Amino acid sequence: MEKTVKKIQMVDLKTQYEKIKPEVDAAIQNVLNNTAFINGPEVKAFQAELEEYLGTKHVIPCANGTDALQIAMMALDLKPGDEIITADFTYVATAEVIALLGLKPVLVDVIPDTFDIDINAIEKAITSKTKAIVPVHLFGQCANMEALMQLAKKHNLYVIEDTAQAIGAVYRYTDGTTKKAGTIGTIGCTSFFPSKNLGCYGDGGAIFTNDDALAAKIRMIANHGQSVQYIHDSIGVNSRLDSIQAAILRIKLRDLDNYAAARNKAAAHYDKAFANNSKLKTPARAKYSDHVFHQYTLQLNGVDRDKLREFLASKDIPAMIYYPIPLHMQKAYLDPRYKAGDFPVTEKLCASVVSLPMHTELDEETLNYISSSVLEFVNR
Repeated sequence: MEKTVKKIQMVDLKTQYEKIKPEVDAAIQNVLNNTAFINGPEVKAFQAELEEYLGTKHVIPCANGTDALQIAMMALDLKPGDEIITADFTYVATAEVIALLGLKPVLVDVIPDTFDIDINAIEKAITSKTKAIVPVHLFGQCANMEALMQLAKKHNLYVIEDTAQAIGAVYRYTDGTTKKAGTIGTIGCTSFFPSKNLGCYGDGGAIFTNDDALAAKIRMIANHGQSVQYIHDSIGVNSRLDSIQAAILRIKLRDLDNYAAARNKAAAHYDKAFANNSKLKTPARAKYSDHVFHQYTLQLNGVDRDKLREFLASKDIPAMIYYPIPLHMQKAYLDPRYKAGDFPVTEKLCASVVSLPMHTELDEETLNYISSSVLEFVNR
């Protein structure tokens, strides 16, 4: 199939912006006119609107998703040496903040089909020093939160949801009730990095909780440890979402469910194209969660991944590897407790996954070109 489509992006932010350009430009100009650049009315309005969308009592905007995780852990009064369990197959930020605070990251494997953190592995990793679990809602769907919360309650542990890749996803309990990703644990954290499903045009993040006292503490920590100006009751940080980013996010939040629908439509196209191909394993959908497809990630079987990416690049099709090296094999996180082979699922995924372009602006022609090009290489 010949390429007749425009330049293909992993994430096409330009076309998405062009569709909402009048609203975005007007919103930015309004902030400039009002000159309320920090903690202005746009930030407060976005906070309230995101609270309503998520169905959570408190949203505390902050500077980025990594800050959100760090502030969450600071608010729980975790002490150096406390153990925090998280997935080995994730972006480094999840473990990074644990180490930065002098806490001890404890890594566990994931489930091969959905890439979710393995609940059985978590239970085996719990010790008397364990204080919290950080499930990562990877690639766009929730971890098994019902089972995880039961385990956390049993062992009296905090749960900090890393929902940077799954904002808007709906979790379904066995009794039929639902909650949005990030609103189930003790605290939820997200990123508004531009490529996220709900992304701003710079850096941004937010923290969610239903606990009034915890929310007040989080707000204080994010504002230099002060609840009253110049009165500092705790060690804090300086982490805030600026008004221009909040104004942009307000507009994009209104379309978030439509964005998820567009991503699901693209994923369905890929699924159909690759169905029943023994060399390509398409992403599994967890029975307990919607998928909002932050990434569309294939597992390759008997396919040279590097040569596939080279072939796709020759056709101007980008493809990414999330993530090529497990956390336990990263130089910064080498630990005598872990060795090669200890996390077989993660190690296999890191060696075999590849992510295809996934965003809200993928049309039928582009999807046909991408999928047929993948199949051309795989089937030759």
